[in-house]
Amino acid sequence: MEEELKNFIKVWFYAIISVSYCYYLSSRIKPGALRLLSVLPVIALFLFIPLFFSSVHFSGASAFFFTWLANFKLILFSFDKGPLYPLPQNLSRFIFFTCFPIKPQQNPKSQNQIPKWVFAIKVLVFGVLLHTYDYKQHLSFSTLLVIYSLHIYLELEILLMLVKVWVFIFLGCDLEPQSNEPYLATSLQDFWGRRWNLMVPAILRPAVYNPVQRIAEWKMSSDHARFLAVLATFLVSGAVHELIFYYINREMPTGEITWFFVLHGICTAAEVLVKKRTFVGGWKVSPMVSRLLTVGFVVLTSGWLFFPPLIRGGMFVRLPNEALLFIDSVKHKFFTFGS
Repeated sequence: MEEELKNFIKVWFYAIISVSYCYYLSSRIKPGALRLLSVLPVIALFLFIPLFFSSVHFSGASAFFFTWLANFKLILFSFDKGPLYPLPQNLSRFIFFTCFPIKPQQNPKSQNQIPKWVFAIKVLVFGVLLHTYDYKQHLSFSTLLVIYSLHIYLELEILLMLVKVWVFIFLGCDLEPQSNEPYLATSLQDFWGRRWNLMVPAILRPAVYNPVQRIAEWKMSSDHARFLAVLATFLVSGAVHELIFYYINREMPTGEITWFFVLHGICTAAEVLVKKRTFVGGWKVSPMVSRLLTVGFVVLTSGWLFFPPLIRGGMFVRLPNEALLFIDSVKHKFFTFGS
């Protein structure tokens, strides 16, 4: 853990220097290929940052923050697009908005504020969940699927909320929510586009979906172009997830995770097209049934394609162990300080 913390400090030192370079120098270059060329060294560095770490949490978080989101933001920034355009008013904001999965809140009145007690319950459930791994050998595979799904959701939710609170304290500005209760999704489009890990679709939309749709519309109908754009977006997401889990497990990708996202891309695109057909216009499914079908589909397909490479790589052994080790370390230091 001590070595990981040293590497953590090094990584953030390199990241701050690199992003400062982008703010002071690259931003002065005309948008386009030349600005992109100027940020390529930073993008290359961010591809290597997760390799500094050996723990699941540090390597996974750094891959998500830097290799994926920060790199995509910098690519969009090269063309005056994305969350870094217009240029933030000062360096600290540019660093935060580049390195963290956050963006300023655009329309506060439109956002549903989740009560604080809901987050407290999630933290409590996560704490209980960590201890269920002690009884893993007695649990059925279907039960483990639910546990793994909850673990991924709750840990990501807690991490992103802590980041949001810390950034809010430092910058003093309202931020967009990072998720919107994905277990309430009534469709795959709702789940992936409006509820789950919202910073990702906010980046993939201008980086992948919009360009592909715009180019495809030159050759095909708008419906087909939209289908292709959705599929391309999920394909890119799958490829990046493969890279992230390579950083975590240090094992060559098997393609299963990419196929998971391709499957969801096809199903989401088909769902969008079906909704537009007039013959289903008057047929509605109750929200409860829609939620069960949507979440059930996500969990079942995760068990089929998403979780197997993570299980083989030992991720669901290392994840709870690292979390419990961190909690014990904090408790030990707290009680030592108190005494």
